[in-house]
Amino acid sequence: MKKTKRKTVGEVSLELSQKEPETRSPIELEKEMQKDYMKNLTECIDNHFKLFEGDFFVEVTTKNEPLMPNVFRNYFAGRRSCPTPNYDQSVYRYDRKNSQIQYLWTVPSRDACHYLKDNALEVVPAEHELLNYVLKFDAGILLRLCKKFNKEEENSTKIIS
Repeated sequence: MKKTKRKTVGEVSLELSQKEPETRSPIELEKEMQKDYMKNLTECIDNHFKLFEGDFFVEVTTKNEPLMPNVFRNYFAGRRSCPTPNYDQSVYRYDRKNSQIQYLWTVPSRDACHYLKDNALEVVPAEHELLNYVLKFDAGILLRLCKKFNKEEENSTKIIS
């Protein structure tokens, strides 16, 4: 049985950067990306279901590979506490009692947040939900929600001078 050599991520990234843009629609590409995303999310939940008692959270951090500008990776991490809202992050809560995954928020990159806020009136309807999360992030509403889940006091992060 002859083994075929698989290309590295770097090789694929270089080829893609030199190619003409894809002719497939962004919606098709998004659907394709979502397949792996949901598989990884449910795997993370299954792995942490055994480790944690009660409800828990999954933080998905999106990182751009520094040497390959067209390569983004999602990192899935189970957590007992709700993570502090941050750029390039999506957060889910697993409700053990109801066996449900609750999507809490997505905060895109810093640049995308600024772009969405600066162009809020021109944002297409498909991106209104994302804009809403960006505005909630900016106003501190996501941080308050995080603290509520973690049963933290509202003023616990104030600096005393």
